[in-house]
Amino acid sequence: MARVLISMSNDFLSRVDNVASSEQRTRSELIREALRVYIKRNKISNNLKAEENATLLTELLG
Repeated sequence: MARVLISMSNDFLSRVDNVASSEQRTRSELIREALRVYIKRNKISNNLKAEENATLLTELLG
């Protein structure tokens, strides 16, 4: 598995660690899950935008 180095403030890292601890997960597991959710939401959002654009184009071209 690849490793990635990221930077964040100490306060934010503390918040991440608190959530991970409360969920009995590692920091890495929590961050991976957060990124999965972000990617899924972004994909859904992009798909909705594409559908809206296709509808507008269809209406314009009538």
